[in-house]
Amino acid sequence: MSGVNLTLLDPNASDEPFPPVEMAWDEPNGLLAVGGDLSSQRLLNAYNSGVFPWFNENEPYYWWSPNPRAVIYPHEIRISRSLRKSIRNKGYRLSFDEDFSATMKCCAAPRDYGGGTWITDEMLDAYSQLHKMGHAHSVEIRSANDELIGGLYGVAVRGVFCGESMFSFATDTSKMAFVGLAAHLQQWGYQLIDCQIENPHLLSLGAHPMPRDEYLKTLKQSPIPKFHQWKADTSLDLSHWIPEKPRS
Repeated sequence: MSGVNLTLLDPNASDEPFPPVEMAWDEPNGLLAVGGDLSSQRLLNAYNSGVFPWFNENEPYYWWSPNPRAVIYPHEIRISRSLRKSIRNKGYRLSFDEDFSATMKCCAAPRDYGGGTWITDEMLDAYSQLHKMGHAHSVEIRSANDELIGGLYGVAVRGVFCGESMFSFATDTSKMAFVGLAAHLQQWGYQLIDCQIENPHLLSLGAHPMPRDEYLKTLKQSPIPKFHQWKADTSLDLSHWIPEKPRS
């Protein structure tokens, strides 16, 4: 990253504003600033500014604002035939916020393809505090014996849910969590799911690029959903999670 001019954040000033996102370095992925801390105040400031932290263990805190942004409208989630079949037949249970810490730890677990994790103990502590404050939420998929086998977590900002990470310990369970999330967000009045950066997994679910200025406009103008509990509708079985297709 030599030659890149980054804003250096003050670790003792959690309320300092982030620089304009237009200052982000577009390669790679909108790197905007470095330093600061992971206090709740700074994290909430970041998400409300269209910024998120992403760094590896033993690295400084890096803050990003990609252009374009990967997003999915809840009603436009793409569900393959095989995923529909799994949703209807597996008999799994959807839950929200039943075990935020366990969900984050599962997201941090080593993957089969190797490599480390960017979800450090410090990140776990920071987002757990956001969860206690009612800003961060987990979505869980549980087996018939109530084992946690898939899920995701993220941060709710106005009418946008900012997804952070997901995991699968059984086939398609992270996708099932995403479908369950999208169905409920649609019912609750959320406008958008922020996926941050494209990857094949998210593209298969219907993620598409959105210009950063359009994302920020949506973030700032989306109405705050009416009060609701982050709780799965237990009257629905998995086959009813599938959102209705938008009318043409």
